[in-house]
Amino acid sequence: MSTTETDGRRSAAAVRRRAREKQIIAATRALFDERGVRDAQIEDIARAVGINRAIVYRHFTGKEELFALTLVGYLEELRSVLVEAVATSEDPERQLTALVGAFVEYGVAHPAFVDCAQTLMRRTGPDLLDEMSESALFRLGRGISSCLALLTQVLEDGVAADTFTVDDPVLLANTLYASGLGALQLARVGILVKEAAPGIPTVGSISPDQVRDYLVASAVALARTR
Repeated sequence: MSTTETDGRRSAAAVRRRAREKQIIAATRALFDERGVRDAQIEDIARAVGINRAIVYRHFTGKEELFALTLVGYLEELRSVLVEAVATSEDPERQLTALVGAFVEYGVAHPAFVDCAQTLMRRTGPDLLDEMSESALFRLGRGISSCLALLTQVLEDGVAADTFTVDDPVLLANTLYASGLGALQLARVGILVKEAAPGIPTVGSISPDQVRDYLVASAVALARTR
């Protein structure tokens, strides 16, 4: 067999492998959106693609890597939403308001995105390095950083325009992302816990709109505070 034929077969095999990986990720995303992250099992994902679970593990190092690459798809969508939000104004404060609002609306519409992101955030860096390939970690990091870069740029532009007084825009952007994921969980549950009297717990309600307004107000306040 000639070198050209060998290279051609390898190239065709690589194309088939990438296509199968996309199928598996698409099936995972569909199950996430339908059932949630906790109820998405490898067996169900494999069945949706028409393969057995062993083949899934030929393409991914484990569930964490598969979930991480599925999260990348959500993050790519989220970035497009955030780009549109930022483009609605040239004023940094309005941009920040629109960006945070768009983040909340996306999270409310895609609860599996929140679950997937929170699941991975609970793992330590060394754990993820042990459970995922470097290429998968790179793609995940790129997905997160591309979204955070938009927020960071808005904060930096606000500082340059004397609208914001942020000492570390990167740190604030990361903090807003992490706290935003937690607040989105609160929006989903819709329950506030408080004391009716000392030592007597009770619950109240909170809507997604209230969560959005709170996160927007908090982001603007933090951007103005050293």
